Order: sequence, then C-alpha cells, then structure tokens
Amino acid sequence: MSKSADVYTLNNSNGVEVSFMADGARIISINVPDVKGNIADVVIGYDTPEGALKGDAYFGALCGRYANRIVEGKFSIDGKEYQLDCNNDTNHLHGGNEGFNSREWTVEPVSIPKFAQAYNLSLVSPDGDQKYPGELTVEVTYGLTSDNEFVIEYSAETTKPTVINLTAHPYFNLKGAGSGTVENHELQINASKYTPIDGAIGTISGEIVPVKDTPFDFTTAKKIGDAVNEDADQLKFGGGGLDHNFVIDGYDGSVRLAAVLTDSESGRSMEVYTDQPGVQTYTGNHFDKSDIGKQGQPIEKWAGVALETQIFPDSPNKEHFPNAVLKPGETYKHICVYKFS
Repeated sequence: MSKSADVYTLNNSNGVEVSFMADGARIISINVPDVKGNIADVVIGYDTPEGALKGDAYFGALCGRYANRIVEGKFSIDGKEYQLDCNNDTNHLHGGNEGFNSREWTVEPVSIPKFAQAYNLSLVSPDGDQKYPGELTVEVTYGLTSDNEFVIEYSAETTKPTVINLTAHPYFNLKGAGSGTVENHELQINASKYTPIDGAIGTISGEIVPVKDTPFDFTTAKKIGDAVNEDADQLKFGGGGLDHNFVIDGYDGSVRLAAVLTDSESGRSMEVYTDQPGVQTYTGNHFDKSDIGKQGQPIEKWAGVALETQIFPDSPNKEHFPNAVLKPGETYKHICVYKFS
C-alpha cells in the first residue's frame, strides 16, 4: 500500500522525469530539457511533498468523480434525481468536497512495453460516495515513453448507472515553474467552437458557439496574453482569464491532437492528444501571490495554464452534449498524452 506523501518517479533516457504522489494521484513535477539541454520543472506547484499536501487542493491532482462543474449539483438518471454537494458557489466542482484529488491512491509499478516506465494507480469509490450512485472502480496508468510522451490512461466500471468525467489538473509553464506568467506562451487549440459561461450561474449555459472573432480563437497559434488581456465579458465570467471548455474539432472517439503549447524563450513545446471531446483551458486566474510556490516565488495570476482533457461541463444535464453516463457492464475509457519536445 502507498502512503500519501510517498513520491514516485518516471524517467526516460532523454532527461524527462515525471514525479507524482499517492495523495490525489498528484503530479508534482515534470522535468524537461530545453533546446540547449537545460532541465527545468515545467509544472507549477510546491518545492516539497509536504508543501503539496498543504497547498492548493487541485495542483496536479486527478479530479473526479465528475471533473469540472455540474449546475446546482443536480442530475437525473432513469428518472431518479441526485443532489451532490455544491462546493463551487452554487455548483458542484471536481467531485465535491472530498473528490478524488483528496484520496490516497494505491500505486504499483507495472511493466508495459510501450513505456520506458509506468505505474498503475487505483481506487474504489463506494456506492453513495460524495452522493454519487454506484460503486466505482477506477484504474489509471501513468506512463512515460522514450518519445517524451507522458501518457495518462483511465478506465472505470460501476455497479449502478452513474456519471463520470475524470481529468488531471497540472498547470504548465514551459519556461519553468517560478519563472513568471505564461502570457508569452503561444497556444493553439484545434477547436473552432467553445461552450461559453453564463455569468448568472457561474458555468456553461449549454450553448456551443464559434470562437471566430472572440478572445477564444486559438485555431492558429497566438500568445495567451493576447487573449487574457482583452476586455470581454466571457473573460470576466472566467475569473479574469480563460476558464473555458473548447470543443475539439472532428471528435470521433479516436486519439487526436487537441492543443499545442509553445514557449519561444526556452524552445520547449508540448502537444496534447486525447480521445475526449473537450479540453478545459484554465489560466490560473485565482492565483494572487498569497501562496509561495517553487523557487520560493509567489504563485501569481496566469503563472501556468491547465489543459484538462474531458467531457463537457454539466454534460449530465445537456442532451446535446457528449454522454457522461456510465452503466454496469460498460467501461469508461479516457486517454490523455502530454508530449514534450
């Protein structure tokens, strides 16, 4: 059995190193070389495991049962309504007050030919846990390839019909953690549409609208700062930056390129691949320098960007959104790949 503060590390021969904890399946560092071979940790967070345990609850963590928001914490399956806890104003967020980000995962090393190193992470969420129906058994693989791909593979099964949406929540700064904001990072997202926020309810309205002529048009690469510094209501609704779900073009359930993040200063680049229909893009708008992070630096607004592959927010209540219901006999599957170069 793993212990919450234990740290596990994945390495390959190129100098890439991924470290995570049993607590929350929390990714606490990803060390990546730049164009000159200099290694830097590109995940914002804390210098020590103890700091990670005491710090922001979602930094690098695996979120569930339902990542992102469910409006008023309500959903119905087969005519039965369920009421979850509302831990984000009037909405349910990332599984509730004690979501998967706060659980101790069981961690075991595994040998899988496609990975230089890999670990299996597992947990069992009992029927009624955080008021969700069904006992949910979750298996996650963290694997690192020789091609600098950090791969997260999820699977889950349930004993009763339930809703599920798992994601990982690392914030990336390709210059290195503690090296300022990501405003000069260039971001490209393969999404010609997004789901706007309704300011009155604090999350998506159910609309799917074009990104064209909005700050959310990342169909060609542009600086994050060019978007977050615009004067737009949607950015205000997101807390002063990006906190929006982008609808991946051509979604068909296969693994495809969703986004590319690039830092010209270091020369580092990260491609994001997924088989999920959306990617929640969040620029850490709530960071206010009150928390001290890596390198002893205050964690400031826009210090990193999270690219969370997932189903859409509030999908259980939107018939035209991707299916979020898992039934007995079915297996939930999700693949996310962060590829560094």
